[in-house]
Parts: sequence; C-alpha cells; structure tokens
Amino acid sequence: MAGTRENSIIGCLLGTAVGDSVGLSCEGMSKRRQRQVYPEISGHRFVFGKGMVSDDTEHACMVAQALIVSGGDVETFAKSLAWRFRFWLLGLPAGIGYATLRAVLKLWLGFPSHRSGVFSAGNGPAMRSAILGVCYGHDTKQLRELVRVSARMTHTDPKAEFGALAVALAAFMAGRGSEKEVPPNEYYHTVQRVLGTEANDFLHIIQRTVTSVEARQSIESFAGKLGLSEGVSGYVYHTVPVVLHAWLRHQSDYRSAIIDIIRCGGDTDTTAAIVGGIIGAQVGMSGIPREWIGGLWEWPRSVRWIEQVGKRLAEVCSQGTRRGAVPVPVYGLLARNFVFMLVVLFHGFRRLLPPY
Repeated sequence: MAGTRENSIIGCLLGTAVGDSVGLSCEGMSKRRQRQVYPEISGHRFVFGKGMVSDDTEHACMVAQALIVSGGDVETFAKSLAWRFRFWLLGLPAGIGYATLRAVLKLWLGFPSHRSGVFSAGNGPAMRSAILGVCYGHDTKQLRELVRVSARMTHTDPKAEFGALAVALAAFMAGRGSEKEVPPNEYYHTVQRVLGTEANDFLHIIQRTVTSVEARQSIESFAGKLGLSEGVSGYVYHTVPVVLHAWLRHQSDYRSAIIDIIRCGGDTDTTAAIVGGIIGAQVGMSGIPREWIGGLWEWPRSVRWIEQVGKRLAEVCSQGTRRGAVPVPVYGLLARNFVFMLVVLFHGFRRLLPPY
C-alpha cells in the first residue's frame, strides 16, 4: 500500500511537470494557429527539443513541500504555503496570473493568508490541487479544508474552490490503487456528494462532461459545445470540465490525454498539467512516456528533485509525521527564470512568423 501511494504521489507530480512542459510551447495559441505552427505534437518543443515547466508545476511542488512540513495540519500548511508564495515571487517567475500576483503582493504587505486572496475564478487553485487529492482524498473533511486554504489564499470566488476540489477528487479516485478505470457516473456522484447544492451550476457542467464521455464524443467536440472552439480559457468553469473529459476518456493513456487536450488550444500548459497530474496519479512514473520525462530540461527543480519530494511526501502521508522540506538551491532560481523568460520571448516572436 505504501508503494502504491508513493507511486501515485510521484506520478502526480511528474505527470504535472511533463504535461506542463509539453503543453507550454503551445500556450495561448488558438486551435487553428497551433495546427499551423505545430502540425504534429510528439513531445517537447520549448527549447532545442527539450521542455521546461511553468508556474503550474511550481505551484504543485510548493503545495507538496507545504504538506511535507505540515503533515497535513491545516494551520501549518497555510503558513508554509503562504511563505512559499512570497519567496516564489522574489524569483521573478514569468507568466504569473494577475490574481495570483495581487494575492502574493498582499501577503508581502502583511495580509494574513485567509485574507490575501482576490475575487477571481481563475484556474490557479485547480492547477495545484491534484496532489492534495492523492494525499488526503480519503478524508473528505480534511481535503476540503486543505483545498479551501490553498484556493482562497489567491482566489476567493467559490467557483475556483469548486474546480480545485473537483480536480483533487479526480486525482484521489484515479490514484487509489485500483487497476479498474473510474466509471464517469461514479465520479460525478462523488463530486455531487462532496460539493452539495451550493455548486449546482458547476455540477450541471460536470454532468454534461460525463454525458459527453459516455457518448464517446471527442474532447475537441465537447470543448466546442462549451463555446471553446478556438481554445480553452483560464476560467475555471472552462478549464476543469475539459480536463475532466480528457481524464475520463483516457484514464490510463497519458500520452493520448496530453496530446488531445493540447489540441484544444488556449491555456495548454495548465490544462495539460492538470490532466497530467490526475492520470499520473493512476499510472505512476512508469506510465508517463520515458522520452518525455527524459526531455525535461530543468534545474534546480529537476526530475530527480521532484522524485525526492514525492518520496518524502509519501513517507509523511504513510507515517503521519512531519519532515523538513526537500532543499532547493535558491541561487539557481533567478538564473533559471532569466533563461526561461528569454525562451518565452523567443516563442512570442516566433508566433508572428509564417506559416499563417
């Protein structure tokens, strides 16, 4: 059982990182423009055939580190995550969401973590919640509290919390050790039971998602019916249903899920990161394409470092104790982020060039 949990935790974190890195080169592109520039998606294309991660993976790793030092204690988790957000901003991350930026600035100004969030229904909380589900999905009350703390630290619109909780529950159900795929209706009824009537609008969208999956509709077709024919936006009620569709359609096929959701266009690094974390929890590291893992060009948050975080978090979850966070060389983050910014700018200019 411990081995299963460790595999799920490492798979969730690495699945997030790999999906993030493969989707990053297409981030922000419409579906039509993406097919012109990238007629085939077979792996990393961010820098010389290699991939780098964005804030999606960084947030998931910060949550994992906060769980390690807190042992799941909600108050300690909140304090740890808040300080990680503060120091993360000092590293000058590229592409930070406006709501998250405002929230972290409020943290630096002295606002407590339960008052730092801004009213936004962005997908930030959803992109860092899969690991919460893998670790604490067996305890619905604790999971809700952890998701609430993580979500409201940056986003206070209840919609953002609903979406984050739906992702956490998906990751829990995917990674709970069974080789059988999760029946779509079983997932829907679980979300319905946990969220209750206050999330009726969101539950209606999830019901549509399940119906579409059972009708064997493609992800792109479903996205089009949500009005997202040119790309999936960062609005949580757009992001999460498409992610869940990709997961429920390709539960044990990591590669197909990532490629299909990237082909939907829009916020592709985040959508691929979230579905990668969910499916990674089910298939583990061995179920993620080896060449995609090998293509991650990252430091100091390397593949080895992410594995260490996953192993330590698994120990904390199985033993019910607290541990020290896995060290990360802070001096390397600024240099890494500078290189990352240059590559992002290159891709921005590249998109202005043919083919049209």
